Amino acid sequence: MFCDSDVTERDYLRALVEHVANPAVTVKIRNKPCSPSQLVAYAADFRGRAPEDFDQVWCVFDVDDYLDIPQAVKKARDLGIELAVSNPCFELWLLLHHTHHTAHVAGYRQLAGLLGKHVPAYDKAKINFPRDFGPSWATAVERARDLAPAGQEHAVNPSTGVWALVEIIGGGSDRRG
Repeated sequence: MFCDSDVTERDYLRALVEHVANPAVTVKIRNKPCSPSQLVAYAADFRGRAPEDFDQVWCVFDVDDYLDIPQAVKKARDLGIELAVSNPCFELWLLLHHTHHTAHVAGYRQLAGLLGKHVPAYDKAKINFPRDFGPSWATAVERARDLAPAGQEHAVNPSTGVWALVEIIGGGSDRRG
């Protein structure tokens, strides 16, 4: 999987992989801070160098203030790359571990404030997965599924497609079902 951030998504996903210990899934994470379209192109290029090494390729990114989201979504679909998009940002996924949030969100600052009510010590650079998120990742999957149709998360605020990736890591069934 390819993440557009340096810390938060990578640390969460690594901790999740360790937590669920699904022997059927091997996860490799690469970080590349860039725009969503650039991330999809980077992932496609990386996969192109050793296609036999990949069953699936995922890009994990936020909508935030990017203008190239529609292009990134189209490019990913054309190239067979899966997306786990959060609108507006990954902190929505983290908030869904604690509450079912359905109201529009202005951005990171608002989400960080809402998340801080449930995780007072939240620091995006130091996620405590076992304490703050480990017990409730399956609940977050169900809450996130309700926010937008699968594959349309980029167009709905708030929503996150991280549930589909997490469900695969956790050994869930058909992610689009």
